[in-house]
Amino acid sequence: MKLRVGLVGLGQHWEGRHRPALRSMADRFEVKAICEEVSHLAESAAREFDAVSVDGYRALVGRDDVDAVLMLAPQWFGPLPILAACDYGKAVYCANAMDIQSAQAQDVRLRIEQAGIAFMLECPRRHAPATQRLKELVATHLGPPRMLFCHHRVASQTRLAPTKRLDPEDHMLQNLVEMVDWCRYVIGEEPTSVTGSAHASSTGDGDKEYEMMSLDFSAAGQLGKGPTAQISCGQYIPGHWPEAITFQPPTPLQVYCERGIAFVDLPASLVWFDEAGRHRESLESERPVGEQLLSNFYHDVVSLVRKTSSLKDSYQALEIVLAARSSWQQGSRVDLQA
Repeated sequence: MKLRVGLVGLGQHWEGRHRPALRSMADRFEVKAICEEVSHLAESAAREFDAVSVDGYRALVGRDDVDAVLMLAPQWFGPLPILAACDYGKAVYCANAMDIQSAQAQDVRLRIEQAGIAFMLECPRRHAPATQRLKELVATHLGPPRMLFCHHRVASQTRLAPTKRLDPEDHMLQNLVEMVDWCRYVIGEEPTSVTGSAHASSTGDGDKEYEMMSLDFSAAGQLGKGPTAQISCGQYIPGHWPEAITFQPPTPLQVYCERGIAFVDLPASLVWFDEAGRHRESLESERPVGEQLLSNFYHDVVSLVRKTSSLKDSYQALEIVLAARSSWQQGSRVDLQA
């Protein structure tokens, strides 16, 4: 069975992730229509996939030959294509989770649940080959995680898509939410409290150049006795300093476990240490993350069992980030509700 899809936006990962995945999975996905703000990009992609270029996301969602919508780039319309898909009962794959503003997230989540559509948020950090191998090592060699150190450094004013420069505050939020989700997935538990801090931009525009949070996964009443995760994201290096941003970037994730430690570089590099010494693994031969994500979406759509776990996970991660920001403003630790 082929799933007929319409693409809303192409985005920065089109060439490296989504386009190759759709081509290699032509037996499962058939691109029927494309809506993209830059017309020549839409027309070029439409010719390649023997699809049509459509003016307007609602016209695309309403087509009878479109079963599902792939939102691949943040554009001016934000979550409106998701709401339109709810109206038409179409499944949605969303590659830009935090294009949904925090104030809208709860309303969008309720609309999706009421419509009963299949919905999946793209979580590439979770599904990267290095992360999946790390989970195997935690279960077999390294033991339960005790401390996680997760960091992401980007140039300020990074262009995230050919048609839109995401607001710096939204960019920071998107990265933090994905990192919180990543750490929760690796530990396999929910944090019970969070403490946040931040450094404001020197421009005085209210944006933040750096945010950090500490998640405590201890059981209730046992603060500091369970796993902890230190998460930080910085966009303090100006975009016109390209050599600085690429100079010795920090390892995205370090995991200290009961019987060893692992260093994860996405998508497919992993170095870990135990009593036997150093082990280096390159997982380039594994199935690309883009194919894994679309394969999961395909099964969610054709399955009789509706899954919304990715939506719930992303919403919970967003709530944790907002709680960390509240902690910074209040100057105190914030307890998280289960």
